Amino acid sequence: GLGRSGLAMARFLAARGYTVKATDLDAAKNVHASELHALGIDTRIGSHDSDTFIRAGAIVASPGIPLNNPYLVQAKAAGVPLFGDLDIFSQYNTTPMVAITGTNGKTTVTTLVRDMLEASGISTFTGGNIGTPLVEYLMSDTRARVVVAEISSFQLDLARRFAPETAVLLNISPDHLDRYQGMADYCRSKWSIFRNQTPDHAAIINADMNDTCHVRPNISARLYEFSSTPGTRIHRGAKVENQTIHLVLPETASDHPRQIKCENRVRIPGIHNLENIAAAALATLCAGGTLSGIQQAVNAFNGLPHRLTFVTEIESIEFYNDSKATNTDAVIRALACFTKPVVLILGGREKDTDFTRLEPALSHVRQIIAMGEAAHRIHDVFSPIGQVNVVSNMKAAVIEAHRAARPGDVVLLSPACASFDQFENYAARGDAFIRHVQELEAINHG
Repeated sequence: GLGRSGLAMARFLAARGYTVKATDLDAAKNVHASELHALGIDTRIGSHDSDTFIRAGAIVASPGIPLNNPYLVQAKAAGVPLFGDLDIFSQYNTTPMVAITGTNGKTTVTTLVRDMLEASGISTFTGGNIGTPLVEYLMSDTRARVVVAEISSFQLDLARRFAPETAVLLNISPDHLDRYQGMADYCRSKWSIFRNQTPDHAAIINADMNDTCHVRPNISARLYEFSSTPGTRIHRGAKVENQTIHLVLPETASDHPRQIKCENRVRIPGIHNLENIAAAALATLCAGGTLSGIQQAVNAFNGLPHRLTFVTEIESIEFYNDSKATNTDAVIRALACFTKPVVLILGGREKDTDFTRLEPALSHVRQIIAMGEAAHRIHDVFSPIGQVNVVSNMKAAVIEAHRAARPGDVVLLSPACASFDQFENYAARGDAFIRHVQELEAINHG
């Protein structure tokens, strides 16, 4: 693959003296051919050649390539070693790493850990699934004290030697089931982040996470847990109570406060964001950060775009953009943030999604606006229990949601689906929602 990750890997391996051949089915990637040729990298773009895979000394697959890809299957049968970016990075990296995975919240926690460490005076490189390929750090002349990495299950699927000094698992809920053989397969992928850790490492997990798949491995690293559930006992880690995070760290001195105040919930609403802050704080402390740096970063944090962000208010109706909610668990968490009636915009490209998981969270949903490829399936699932309006595009969704809402209601874009049926990515979908809401606002003010 010659996306950003594949391009960076090709450059890195060529610079290390390897003979590299890069291949991608997307003919549009031909724009990179001349640059790669100048580096001595052979390319095949627009098609694959089986011989390229079968005769390779090793294959480095981009995270977006599924393991059941027929070319990878042929290569594996021929005995060709298969690697991912995490193992290549680990082979050459000497900087301590904080690695963060989970179904939801990865980017938020990765950003928080970066901010908390920087506020503690610790330089960082931030990369991985968040956007910047990890090998770009290895090609840089600048060295950080800590690498902070967002890690996807797709990356973990290809990792065999990856052993981060601090590993974080935020949560697991159904997602990407179009790629995995089932929920247990997906769970195994997430838990594998701890597989190669040693007792000198730190493992941070959500104590409230029910391992319904029963695939949780034995963890060799020093274990930290966080929880927001009343009554859950934490022996080492963090407990969320009201708007305060209480740290339970028996191995540290107790002559300073062990609390993190989270009083900006208007800017970052939801109990899930308090859990994110708790996980980030523990990871930061494990990586050498300070409580004062953590508190400073929390006070300054305004949340990330397209994650339950307030857009505007029109005729006493509030509009929220949660385009990043691409699975049902994220939608459930978003709905839990509101007590007002909600008009919910759902839909896009589903990932073998079980939409019935949303039913217990819909008690205060006035109407569902269904859009995209999944619209008619959403209609079939929910029309027996409430009003569902099917629309063709985002503009129509905004107009119909505004029409259905009453003063005091919330219009929430929280799709529970991927965006690729109509948009380049979730950000483009969120931007379209904002644009059409602003158009509606201009008409009403006019």
